[in-house]
Amino acid sequence: MEMNLALLPGDGIGPEVIDQAVKVVKAVGKKFGHTITFKEAIVGAAAIDATGNPYPDETHEVCVQSDAVLFGAIGDPKYDNDPKAKVRPEQGLLAMRKKLGLFSNVRPTFTFPSLIHKSPLKKDRIEGTDFVFLRELTGGIYFGEPRGRNEQGTKAFDTNVYTKEEITRLARMGFEFAQKRRKLLTCVDKANVLATSRLWRETVQELEPEYPDVKVEYEFVDAVAMRLIQWPKAYDVLITENLFGDILTDEASVISGSMGLMPSASLGTDVKLFEPIHGSYPQAAGKDIANPLATVLSAAMMFEYAFDLKEEAKAISDAVNLSLAEGIVTEDIAEGEKAYKTSEVGDWLAEQILK
Repeated sequence: MEMNLALLPGDGIGPEVIDQAVKVVKAVGKKFGHTITFKEAIVGAAAIDATGNPYPDETHEVCVQSDAVLFGAIGDPKYDNDPKAKVRPEQGLLAMRKKLGLFSNVRPTFTFPSLIHKSPLKKDRIEGTDFVFLRELTGGIYFGEPRGRNEQGTKAFDTNVYTKEEITRLARMGFEFAQKRRKLLTCVDKANVLATSRLWRETVQELEPEYPDVKVEYEFVDAVAMRLIQWPKAYDVLITENLFGDILTDEASVISGSMGLMPSASLGTDVKLFEPIHGSYPQAAGKDIANPLATVLSAAMMFEYAFDLKEEAKAISDAVNLSLAEGIVTEDIAEGEKAYKTSEVGDWLAEQILK
């Protein structure tokens, strides 16, 4: 198969972890006989510094012309620490999602047997956890208008807006995911307070008869925030709006023991984007110490979700699991044992896949 991949390394540790994912993707291509081409583009703070735009038109064209996008991370302290900055790296991420039509962020949460002790939660609570969040990405309070401040600067406002169409397409994807898994779908909302949440609940209820094999539960977001920690194994597929999903998926990441381990996918009608859930971690940039496994596992998701190549995806996840079991890991999870450099982990994974 021929594949054209866009690479958006971004900021901080983004370039380093993307480099390791590329090594692994090339190894998979060589092993399974795929022809893979890469084209790199700038985004985030790197793009602001170069062009003044966190998501330049040239970058958008590279993404549109690709079969899938591998994305590193964005963010830079010089923008984070300036509340009056008019242009921010994160605006590039929002613009990219909107322009590419990436309406669903897919975030799996699972545990690694060799690292289950790294989680701050009790083993008996989390062992066997396997659920996935589908977070709506292009609507809600992050995009709603109007937004801003009054003339005096003493009052600020944001607007949370959702259309039935936006909810329906995300909900249908959730139902379809549930049908392929344990047939349980949880709609997360705040319908006792918010009008948008009541529209979410109403829309999902209308879709229920079309998926009679899926059991649907409705829970308020505050209850889910608690139950994710108390009983994470109670969930299978969860769907929710942009803001709630942003918060809950980061909370869920502690279950595995490290944000450096969790991959994600952003899916739309055409282009699909794959990225680690961690941030740009600027303190580690250029030191060759960042954990690349979440980015590598995002590449595994790419083979499965963008190209329907499950064997290739499994080859990557098997190599990652073996690296964890054998201690070929970076300092964040080495636990006093030998810590490998970012580049060394990438080299080892690529070699392992080619064996």
